[in-house]
Amino acid sequence: MSLSPDYFEQMFRASDDPWSFRTLWYEKRKRELTLASLPRQRYSRIYEPACANGELSALLAMRCESLLCQELNARAVGLARARLSGYAHVRVEQARIPADWPNGLFDLIVLSEIGYFLDAGEWTQVIDNALRSLGPDGGVLACHWLQPIEGCSQDGRQVHALLAERLHLYRLIRHEEAGFVLEYWSRQPASIDLDETCD
Repeated sequence: MSLSPDYFEQMFRASDDPWSFRTLWYEKRKRELTLASLPRQRYSRIYEPACANGELSALLAMRCESLLCQELNARAVGLARARLSGYAHVRVEQARIPADWPNGLFDLIVLSEIGYFLDAGEWTQVIDNALRSLGPDGGVLACHWLQPIEGCSQDGRQVHALLAERLHLYRLIRHEEAGFVLEYWSRQPASIDLDETCD
């Protein structure tokens, strides 16, 4: 069973940064590793479900032409919109996945700290949706905490095992520590475009 929206309502009622994304070195370092793991400097269209208060989103916004963020909780949507208000090419929507999956193709889908909040059936739908929504040069980046989380029916290892089983893409990057695992899958086998120049 996926966690109830009430769980996230309580979290964001208690704090506008319930997971300390803004203040913990662990979270800052993980964001930097996430950005460093992206093999392309620029993406055309990025989709980030479960954007929380938009800390990772602000960094993704600097790497793309268009960014769609979604979040289940209304307060989190407001916080993310405020955080991202300086980026005209970013849109933040209130939505619940997999039911509210967006239309169109993306060349990057970021599944960060989301899979274990869904049950295995819903997570499977998310994976299948991601595969259908991925453009011909697209990639999926996933990052999850590895320790069990109270109330969640899956842990990070189970989440990433399902990704590996169902994505049928090239896994270009895998980084694992005691706390989390980060992986990047791509439709194309090449990891870095050696001809791409810096902005």
